[in-house]
Order: sequence, then structure tokens, then C-alpha cells
Amino acid sequence: MSSFDRRTLLISLAALAGCGFTPAYGPGSSGSTLRGKVDILAPDDRESYTLVNRLTEQFGPTETPLYRLSYNISTTRNQIGITRDQEILRYHVAGEVSYTLTDITTGRLLAKRKASSFTAYSATGSSVDTLTASRDAYERLMVILADQMVSQIITTVELPA
Repeated sequence: MSSFDRRTLLISLAALAGCGFTPAYGPGSSGSTLRGKVDILAPDDRESYTLVNRLTEQFGPTETPLYRLSYNISTTRNQIGITRDQEILRYHVAGEVSYTLTDITTGRLLAKRKASSFTAYSATGSSVDTLTASRDAYERLMVILADQMVSQIITTVELPA
């Protein structure tokens, strides 16, 4: 590594330290504090299963639950690609998750937020292709929403000491 590269690296690290930057999953951070401590509402359909699976990947399997995460998923599907013969070529799927994070011991509401996003899929091909594309689009949407939820919780929620 040349001296120029070292200087740039050291200046960058000093700037990050000076601005209050802390890693989301570093020691003592909210990401590490939540690991294994979030009890997530059990899934009851395909979409919620995908959402809970992704949240469990991010927060880790619950070992000692201190927080309860409950959610409500809503999705809408719109036709966006229609031919002159009224054949649907593409669907747009929008989703929103309203969620709350609660301290189990005190019952105190720590967060009440929403995450929203969208995706799309093609309806061309056989009915099996369209069904597979639809399922994949909903699965992608749930992963996006779960990642947004985790980011919002880690960066904005004040956890009790």
C-alpha cells in the first residue's frame, strides 16, 4: 500500500470517527443488542412466512425474548401492461407492513412504523410461468420490506439500557 493510500485511509477513518459513525452490528450497538432477543409474531400465510423468515435471519433465532415484533401486511396488485386485445403482460405489486416493537417486560411501545415498497412481474408465458413469477415477486417484496423494517429499527429505535 502506498503512503498516499494510507493517508487517505487514515483520514477517512478519522472523519468517520469524528461524525459519530458506529457500525450497526458492532459491540454495544442496537443491531447486536437485538440479536436473539426479538420475538416475532408467527406467520399465517405465504407472505408472512417469507417476511418472518427474513426477519429471523436478520435478528437471529430468539434465545431470550426481550422485545415483541408484531406486523400487519397489506399488498395490492395492479395490471400495468395491457395489449390492445386486453391481454395482461405485467403486474405491479405494492406492499406495506405496519409494525410495532414492544418491550415485553414493561409493555412499552418502542416503535410503531411502516415500511413500503413495490415490485413487478411478467404475465407472459404459460399459466405455470405466471404463477411462479407471481410467487417470486411476492417473495422478493417481503424480503425488501423485512430489510426495511430491520434498518428502521436498528437506526431509529431507542432501546432501554
